[in-house]
Amino acid sequence: MRRFAAVLLLAGSALAGTVPQDDSAAAATNDLQVRVERDLAYGPDPLQRLDVYLPGTVRGPILLMVHGGGWAFGDKRAAAMILPKVRYWTARGFVVVSTNYRMLPEAAPLEQAGDVARALALVQRDAHGWGADPARVVLMGHSAGAHLVALLSADPALARAQGAQPWRGTVSLDSAAMDVPALMRARHLPLYDRAFGSDPAGWRSASPVQRFTSEAPPILAVCSSLRRDSCPRAEELRATAARLGRPVQVQGVAKTHAQVDHDLGLPGPYSDSVDRWISSIL
Repeated sequence: MRRFAAVLLLAGSALAGTVPQDDSAAAATNDLQVRVERDLAYGPDPLQRLDVYLPGTVRGPILLMVHGGGWAFGDKRAAAMILPKVRYWTARGFVVVSTNYRMLPEAAPLEQAGDVARALALVQRDAHGWGADPARVVLMGHSAGAHLVALLSADPALARAQGAQPWRGTVSLDSAAMDVPALMRARHLPLYDRAFGSDPAGWRSASPVQRFTSEAPPILAVCSSLRRDSCPRAEELRATAARLGRPVQVQGVAKTHAQVDHDLGLPGPYSDSVDRWISSIL
């Protein structure tokens, strides 16, 4: 496994060696020296790679971020997605990890969840080398990534099958694909047909609500109150979890689908509320 690192200053200038940052990301600055390890391999495919952002002082927890993109595109280095989160949580001593995974049509969502689980297993194996705690990992994903982390959390056996150990909890950022059968039987966007196909058995196997078990870790389901279907699906996940005695908290925010992701890590009450939830499970 080939690794390389760079030291970068998380201040008003762009991160060395990354895609250019945008103005909103530049607003969330800190003066920490952060070392980044790029493209650590957790599998043979070129997309089975992750980046690790290491603060000067590691306090133990790890935040593992999974990007969105309709299960078909997206990247771990997208500036608007990862830079605010790196700035916010490395300032609190977190190691922040951002992972890629295989895309449609090469890998269906259930296989993509397996990729995320393999990335989690690598993070847990390497945590001590970063000065972090392999037991204090929080998963976070947006959109398609929110579906993938919710799926792993609903049925942690999927993660165990890839060598991952239990993690503390999961932040799911604005997924409408919590109950895939209900989604597919209603009027929906074509991207869901590409992701989930036409087989009801396949819908159930890739659905967090249908797979939910009593082993599920705590979940924070952040949803856009500006979307018609996001918060109702999050509430359905919460109700399913409640029947099994598992904690799922739903947090509606008056933000667009993109803002739910891009604004997280920028200074303000939204980021602070998610951070308080994360702190409560660590």
